[in-house]
Amino acid sequence: MKSAIITLIIVDLFIITMSLLFGDEYWLINTQMGFIPSAFVMFGSMLSYRSMVQGRLRVGAIPDDERDTLDTLEDPYDLYDEERKKDDSEKTLVEVVKEERQNLKKSRRTIWQTTKDAKASFSFYRLFSYLLLIIGFFYLNNNHILNIPIYLFSLAIPTIVIVSVLMRKS
Repeated sequence: MKSAIITLIIVDLFIITMSLLFGDEYWLINTQMGFIPSAFVMFGSMLSYRSMVQGRLRVGAIPDDERDTLDTLEDPYDLYDEERKKDDSEKTLVEVVKEERQNLKKSRRTIWQTTKDAKASFSFYRLFSYLLLIIGFFYLNNNHILNIPIYLFSLAIPTIVIVSVLMRKS
């Protein structure tokens, strides 16, 4: 996360320099009104989802899957498991349907579980960032200084930078 912040600061300084050299002060205002809230949205999303996943891991809501990724891709329904019981083939269709219904009932999510996961969507960081983005857009539009191509370009840059930093990291 620190490397993403440092990279975003360097990219923002580069954007400021290019805006001042090749554009005017309206370019600078458009780029900063798009870049800064977009970066805040990205970091707010990352922080809220990280806290949600850590909370679910702490509670044990995310099961430990003993199968590796390759096995999951090759046999997604666990049909060719070597440790499978031999009596599975002797079950009747009615027994199999009842067993699958019980498994579906066990895996249903309650309203409480759904609201716990929705907390990441409504975190303070994300809501504040989107509010800042909306206020910035209306400020530019009401003062007739909104330059759509520059604004959209500056909205996309933080996403591209953070994804590239995270992909390079892993």
